[in-house]
Amino acid sequence: MTTLKKTCAALLAVSMLALTTACSGSAGSASSAAAAGTSGAPAQSSASSAATPTLDKIKAAGVLKVGVKVDVPNFGLKNTKTGEVEGFEIDLAKAIAKDLLGDESKIETQAVTAKTRGPLLDNGEVDLVIATFTITDERKKVYNFSDPYYSDAVKLMVKKDSGIKSLKDLDGKTIGVAQSSTSMKAIQNAANTAGVKVKFDEYATYPEIKAALDSGRVQCFSVDGSILSGYVDNTTTILDDKYSPQEYGIASKLDNKDLAEYVNSMVAQLKSSGELDQMIAKWKLN
Repeated sequence: MTTLKKTCAALLAVSMLALTTACSGSAGSASSAAAAGTSGAPAQSSASSAATPTLDKIKAAGVLKVGVKVDVPNFGLKNTKTGEVEGFEIDLAKAIAKDLLGDESKIETQAVTAKTRGPLLDNGEVDLVIATFTITDERKKVYNFSDPYYSDAVKLMVKKDSGIKSLKDLDGKTIGVAQSSTSMKAIQNAANTAGVKVKFDEYATYPEIKAALDSGRVQCFSVDGSILSGYVDNTTTILDDKYSPQEYGIASKLDNKDLAEYVNSMVAQLKSSGELDQMIAKWKLN
């Protein structure tokens, strides 16, 4: 009887050892597979469903929300007769909506300024910002930017009768710039190099800067040349000087990787097809 008990105990121990070894081997294989990225169907399914969360959300909503300028002639300007916003960047937004949603009219535009466009992206009120948004290394730490769709440079607009011919003539004078724009830094750097002392007044909108120039509150209106061209009239002139090349990109939230990749591919497609150049020519931005 004692011998039988010993024999059974030995057999039980061997069985438990075999079972433990089998389980350990199975777990090890699973761990190796997970480390190699082959952890099985559930993980693959999860990765697949997370592949395009932002794009899927936009498609489900049936509308692309875009922050645009409404005070920049030829880029984004509200038509006072129709109430619609028109311009090169609006056409660009429509091209993206047509490809993504099958209908160029499925866009919802929201007016932005240089100061508000970032916060509107941050809080999710817009999916994209297409609003003369200059790409900088600093901004790329906060937002995704597409490859450039337009290139420009900061310029200076003054009154014709002011006698101002260059940046040096603005010594001791005040320059009007947009809030949170890159213009002030570009001109300040150029003024430092030239040994010129200038002051700046910041305004929320471009029409406000133009009004300040007309009233004499500032002696110069500085922003990208293509934007200035929409405000020049028979009393003003744009100087030849150019500062700090500006490249515009389409911005999206930093964590919306799928949307950023899609938009960048669209910019590349519009460039290669020649459609982007056609838009630029249509709005006389060459």
